[in-house]
Amino acid sequence: MHKTIVGGLAAVSCALSSTSFALEGETIEQVRAVQLYSQDALIELINRNAHLDRVVEDRCQLVQDIEARADVLKIPAYQFLWGDMLAWGVCVDASASRGIGYMEDAANQGLPAALEQLGRYYASGTLVQMDKERAVVYLREAAALQNLNAQIQLVELFLDGHGSPYDYEDAYHWLHNSVTDDSAQHAKIASYLTQLEALMHPKAVRAAKRPIDS
Repeated sequence: MHKTIVGGLAAVSCALSSTSFALEGETIEQVRAVQLYSQDALIELINRNAHLDRVVEDRCQLVQDIEARADVLKIPAYQFLWGDMLAWGVCVDASASRGIGYMEDAANQGLPAALEQLGRYYASGTLVQMDKERAVVYLREAAALQNLNAQIQLVELFLDGHGSPYDYEDAYHWLHNSVTDDSAQHAKIASYLTQLEALMHPKAVRAAKRPIDS
């Protein structure tokens, strides 16, 4: 049964990946076949927040293929992409509840971007009811997986009085060892570390400043 499903999926993938549609005024030579994204390429798009734009740029040609990889093969990056498409109505009819469900599936498989986005949504009340403590749970998991946006947001929540002081050392440790070439973000991180340090025991601060792999 599994071989049948995968075989059918491969056929769909081949057809969708090699099919191209000309827009008005375009010649066949001007139309390039849309290729299905590899897992690594898709994760890179997601990390740059360019995944939805890419689907639109590809004229929504891979919708069925994306859905199949999310629904049948349950690939985390595709679950997240499909969930985001559903949540915001990109190339499909919007369904926020289904979209969040697929994002949760991706988060449950440990996709950092899904964990970060769900944490951000619960922190701000986007699509879901605001729940700061639930946001902390998602963001802590993403932060532990080296998602810088999650690390920053987690400390923001701690500074606002949410979460547990027992988690301050880990949050400081991750952010202290973060790397960014964005000067504004670098300054924000330095400020947050100073503020968080004021809430911690000096011994915990010393321990938190250890190298990331120690």
